[in-house]
Amino acid sequence: MPELDGRIALVTGGGRGIGANIARELASAGARVAVSARTREQVEAAATEIGGLAVVGDVSDADSVDAMVREVASGLRPIDLLCANAGIGIQDHETWTVEPTDWWRMFEVNVLGVYLCCRAVIPGMLERGRGRIVITGSGASYLPGSTNASYSASKAAVGRFGEILAKQLEGRIPVFVFSPGLVRTEMTAWAGDDAPWTPPKLAPRLVRVLASGRADALAGRYIHAEHDDVEDLIRRADEIRENDLNALRLRR
Repeated sequence: MPELDGRIALVTGGGRGIGANIARELASAGARVAVSARTREQVEAAATEIGGLAVVGDVSDADSVDAMVREVASGLRPIDLLCANAGIGIQDHETWTVEPTDWWRMFEVNVLGVYLCCRAVIPGMLERGRGRIVITGSGASYLPGSTNASYSASKAAVGRFGEILAKQLEGRIPVFVFSPGLVRTEMTAWAGDDAPWTPPKLAPRLVRVLASGRADALAGRYIHAEHDDVEDLIRRADEIRENDLNALRLRR
């Protein structure tokens, strides 16, 4: 039996790129997947491909998010797995030249959007006594060399939010933050052919493991789809927790 047989998953930003690949992987594992994004044509195409539910919504708008969650519950069942993946990026190498509304829009989608989606699903998950949350982070939040201030700062905020949320929900709802690596998508079109591209299959495979429940002991830990072996992390979960590994910390 597929490991996610019958579970209800919502993938935001699922109309294309990493989100669409995650939706495909979860469906192949037996999940019933709702695909959400702002562009109707994209979510309908992605949902049709996997036999899922297309839900049009804007993660940065609280009313839209609440309606999205209700639509999933009505069309499928209440959500067992939230993949908070929706995100945007702009190139702001001279960040002081960017319009303030454009700069702040990054935080509205990448940070507020994650919060609103979590806020919308957590009460129901707590009431039903089950659920998992997987948040798409980024190495841009901490790796040297990034020149994109707004995107990097927004992903740093998301990473910290996810870690603290995992602590608040410890023992009740596992929360994970992962980095998909540098995957070729429309948002990364700025990178050249010689960039250190990450195979697109790795992030979906990681999310599948996190959704299965086998990695629940790693909740709150930062996991990289390419640089971490999740099976090894699962085996070493006690050591990782005891020594506070796979966490972004200041070391002196």
